[in-house]
Amino acid sequence: MTKKHVAVVMGGWSPERDISLISGEGCAKALEASNYQVSRIDAGRNLAEQLQAVNPDVVFNALHGLGGEDGVVQGVFELLEIPYTHSGVMASALAMDKIQAKKI
Repeated sequence: MTKKHVAVVMGGWSPERDISLISGEGCAKALEASNYQVSRIDAGRNLAEQLQAVNPDVVFNALHGLGGEDGVVQGVFELLEIPYTHSGVMASALAMDKIQAKKI
């Protein structure tokens, strides 16, 4: 049986980059310990190309803040048709706007 290939997307360009790298590395190590094949991706503006290069079965989204939790990368994952952890595009976008989220 082949190992499921998980791309752990971390880092990114938000002010929360450093904590994302730490939490992403922790997730990657835990996945490897559970016998998954893991690719670590430090998300750049060329994230789509980075993901296409490793061709994962699923993405573990360890990004924090703008770009990672606001629907942006979720849209990239959906356009590439790669399953991912985290809420979808709309839910992520709404949740980042705390004032609007409280109205729902």
